[in-house]
Amino acid sequence: MEKNKSAPLSEKESSIFKNPVFRAIIFSGLFLQIGIWVRNFAVLLFVMERTNGDAFAISMISVAEFAPIFIFSFIGGTFADRWRPKKTMVWCDILSALSVFAVLIALIFGTWKVVFFATLISAILSQFSQPSGMKLFKMHLPESQIQTAMSVYQTVFAVFMVLGPIIGTFAFQSFGINISIAITGAAFLLSAAALTFLPKDRKLVEEADKTTLWQEMKSGVNYVLRKKELSLLGLCFLGAGLGLGFIQPLSIFLVTERLGLPKENLQWLFMMNGVGMILGGAGVMIFAKKVAPQRLLALGMLINALGLAVLGLSTNLWLTLTAEFFNGLMLPCIQIGINTLILQRTEGAFIGRVNGILTPLFTGSMVVTMSVAGMLKEQFSLIAMFETAAFFFILGMVFILPLYNQKAETKSLEIQQQE
Repeated sequence: MEKNKSAPLSEKESSIFKNPVFRAIIFSGLFLQIGIWVRNFAVLLFVMERTNGDAFAISMISVAEFAPIFIFSFIGGTFADRWRPKKTMVWCDILSALSVFAVLIALIFGTWKVVFFATLISAILSQFSQPSGMKLFKMHLPESQIQTAMSVYQTVFAVFMVLGPIIGTFAFQSFGINISIAITGAAFLLSAAALTFLPKDRKLVEEADKTTLWQEMKSGVNYVLRKKELSLLGLCFLGAGLGLGFIQPLSIFLVTERLGLPKENLQWLFMMNGVGMILGGAGVMIFAKKVAPQRLLALGMLINALGLAVLGLSTNLWLTLTAEFFNGLMLPCIQIGINTLILQRTEGAFIGRVNGILTPLFTGSMVVTMSVAGMLKEQFSLIAMFETAAFFFILGMVFILPLYNQKAETKSLEIQQQE
């Protein structure tokens, strides 16, 4: 233990890519992203083909993807705190693969409508697996490496924001729905295989210390309310979710109404946003040791607010593309800042529950404003919607300003255990 504490910082930082836990989670994430994007686009294109573009059927895909976040995120986070993280992640990937292969069999011999379950079941299982991954980062990485690790992890997601739709569309158009679903199942199994290289789970709590699920859920809520940093972070989540919900369904109208271009040009906005995300994730990796996560988060919220304001007002294609690029560039600052803050300011025993409380705050508020965005646009204007979204991002930034000059307080779970 003393050796671990006294190791030079530069030695610790240089070893992050040699860390077997980090490598296993990154490789697992790569396989998962391939499976998820192939599944999502194969299901989307298949349902559009079978229903002739029925809006209700297509919307049910989003319901299958987002509903588990509301229903299972807090429950999954609580169980993630009770269960061994490696075993939880491996079994979630195996069960996801088995459910996907079961859907494939049903597709071949039964009805095509079971395809929705390929998204639903793996989305439910991810609510148990994802907080376990964060717990492993907390356990096995020193404090100085956490933000760098989250930067790399987020960059993987950013790369797939650009490549994912291409890979998913290619798989469906080249091989059809059956092979695409089989590829998804194989990717989940490869993710489970990558996770077997994680070190053996250690006991996180004393076996004698038995509490009920309800008691642990209640203690998780009390923990968030008691910790000022986490409560403020929750309010920041709320502001960002409300803002994103206002503009998430309306991007197409930037192209058709504000720019007066055919709807197909929306792809260029997405592409600029995706390129910005990749560069932003790489930039945070480089500067992770120098910039505190709360400052990253505040900067990201501010620049995104300005970007949204410009998007709503712009009638020039290049100005719109530039705003999209900067929004994408700053989005990793928000995501990495939030995840790093959660890991730094949360004790290891509460990681799952804190994640399970804060994530639905963001998603729930986003879905609320998404559901009324179309109606409000008809009553007001596209400009008003984007400026309102910008206001909510500013509001979210204001909530976390009290944390701006604070320093991390919690130690890694591994050191806590040893002490």
